[in-house]
Amino acid sequence: MNTLKTGIFLGLLTALLVLMGGYFGGSQGAVIFFIIALAMNFFSYWFSDKIVLAMYGAQPVSESDAPDLYSIIRELTSRADLPMPKVYILPQDTPNAFATGRNPDHAAVAVTSGIMGLLNREELKGVIAHELSHIKNRDILISTIAATIAGAVTLIANMLRYSAIFFGGRDRDDNGGGIIGLIVLSILAPVAAMIIQLAVSRAREYQADESGAKLAGSPMGLASALEKLERSVQRYPMQGGTQTTAHLFIVNPFKKEFLGNLFRTHPSTKDRIERLYSMR
Repeated sequence: MNTLKTGIFLGLLTALLVLMGGYFGGSQGAVIFFIIALAMNFFSYWFSDKIVLAMYGAQPVSESDAPDLYSIIRELTSRADLPMPKVYILPQDTPNAFATGRNPDHAAVAVTSGIMGLLNREELKGVIAHELSHIKNRDILISTIAATIAGAVTLIANMLRYSAIFFGGRDRDDNGGGIIGLIVLSILAPVAAMIIQLAVSRAREYQADESGAKLAGSPMGLASALEKLERSVQRYPMQGGTQTTAHLFIVNPFKKEFLGNLFRTHPSTKDRIERLYSMR
């Protein structure tokens, strides 16, 4: 069901982009923007992992550098029948982790230096199991593509808004909605794109929590880790990076989100913990 929902959400994002292209340039604009969406998907597929890792200054580590971390990852990848991913450490005090890569054969797990000092072995095992579940389910690729298209929708919406302000809208005779419609579209489209993008992320987090708990052999390590991470991130938010990548992490690494559940990049940590406890 989550896979079907994700496909629908990504289809809606692409359709929103095509709709904006059609409004801006008629049928030719719709075709051009559809091609742009396909090109962005292609670029995200091949290069998104490298961009995200570089953005946060992630450093590759060997087994001799982090033997305990490698031990956990080897144990879990063997249990999940996954190839061993590349391992990175982010030089950040805030405790967090994420996984990236286009498929299980080209995947990476990254943890911050802060999480290594905060969590015990069972808690770290729960976190790594969660991230490996994202790799196994190919969640990270889907989320990255969603973020790319949502970012394009926002950028184009800004262009439309400036076009309406400085040059006026298209005439109604040209199948447009005029300047009012252009301004409304430029305001509502980014909001719709954000809601769709975040819905993709939230649905995937619940699934990764459940499958990660099963992979680790118990939900208690991940539940305890989430409690610690939520408290610590609010005190020591991530330095650098952008909010557009927040959904890649196991918890939002930036300041507390606003406007309740609507614009959350992740489900409520309290709800996630309660679901994990119910698995006992």
